[in-house]
Amino acid sequence: MKVTVIAVGKIKEKYLKDAIAEYSKRLGKYCKLEIIETVDEKTPDNASEAEEELVRTKEAQRILKHIRPDAYVVTLEIEGEQMASEQFAEKIRRLGVQGISHVVFVIGGSIGLGREVRARSDLALSFSKMTFPHQLMRAILLEQVYRGFRIINGEPYHK
Repeated sequence: MKVTVIAVGKIKEKYLKDAIAEYSKRLGKYCKLEIIETVDEKTPDNASEAEEELVRTKEAQRILKHIRPDAYVVTLEIEGEQMASEQFAEKIRRLGVQGISHVVFVIGGSIGLGREVRARSDLALSFSKMTFPHQLMRAILLEQVYRGFRIINGEPYHK
């Protein structure tokens, strides 16, 4: 299975780069991983809703350029479906059984995802009702994908 993570913005913090590199290496045993960073649009201070929508639209256009028509798209959204790690693993397993060979996870920028990306999503997934920095979400997502593959393969994982 190919797993692609499309994320808005670059990772600046070394500790996050290290965590992402570690989980990327671990995932190599289970899938072909690709991480695509798209440029984040500068949001003006005290931006109006219209200005924020324009930022989300520009970021959405950059994201959508990287999504193939046959990919299964999972967007990370606060209002998305929440699942336990075991349920997440089962979802990944079922996608593979159904012949889905490419899963794309999308992490939006600091003000969220554009409606065009949300419309393309096959699953809106929430890791929590809490808000996390989008850079940190990349490490959390990779850890959960890694955990999911360990569960699928009946390998031990921390509960």
